[in-house]
Amino acid sequence: MDAIVAQLKSLALTEALPLLFKVIGALLVWFVGRTVIGGFRRVLDMGLQRRQLDATLIRYIGSLFSGVLTVVLMVGILGLMGVETTSFAALIAAAGIAIGAAWSGLLANFAAGVFLLVLRPFRVGEEISAGGVVGIVQEIGLFVTTLDTSDNVRIAVGNNQMFSDNIINYSHHAHRKMTVKVPLVHGVDARVLMQALTDRMPSVPGVQAKPAPQVEVAEFTLQGPVLGVCIFCKPTEFNDVQANVGEAVVEILQLANYGVPFPAPAVAVPPQLAKAG
Repeated sequence: MDAIVAQLKSLALTEALPLLFKVIGALLVWFVGRTVIGGFRRVLDMGLQRRQLDATLIRYIGSLFSGVLTVVLMVGILGLMGVETTSFAALIAAAGIAIGAAWSGLLANFAAGVFLLVLRPFRVGEEISAGGVVGIVQEIGLFVTTLDTSDNVRIAVGNNQMFSDNIINYSHHAHRKMTVKVPLVHGVDARVLMQALTDRMPSVPGVQAKPAPQVEVAEFTLQGPVLGVCIFCKPTEFNDVQANVGEAVVEILQLANYGVPFPAPAVAVPPQLAKAG
């Protein structure tokens, strides 16, 4: 019995006690390392905030920074405890390749989201057309961009699909041009209607005085000329101003006792003429 106790004491001194010291040292290194990483991340966040970068991009860079340093810290702790880190590093690399192959679509959206945040082709609150969707941007995420359409439907579009498509930003400039076409019939005095529309447009709510509204002949058709009423308005008021301009055009046409032009009737060709042709 005394021999067994002596062997246990010897085993505790040679094996258990050094292992205990390694575990305590590993925990100490872990807490100190995490504290240092947290301090570095706070410094990094403050530096990025001074550069006035997007909040989502700041969080992404901070998470990536702390994640990489945490992996390095874990590998260092395993090496401190005597674990072979070469095979562990190879295992991490193999897992990264497998995850990258399985999540290729997500990684493509992730990379496109970073480019959207850096290049800034649009911002939150702007109306855009991209990825087959037209709406107001609500959030630019790391994987999807969220938009609200004009009929109050929220749509999330993958960043890769949005970034690979043509992006139309309707809210980028201070004002937006609108053209409302007014078809006329032959024989109507177009100049009188053009002058009446030109005089009426400045008083329409939402129509900007500069650039000044213009009324011109946009095209000719078989039924008659087509007038183009061109005005400028704020991008955020486009839909409301479009409705106001439509009402003003109807008002002018009613005051002029103007009727809606109908398509020209089809002319039936006699069979004899058709054969002759």
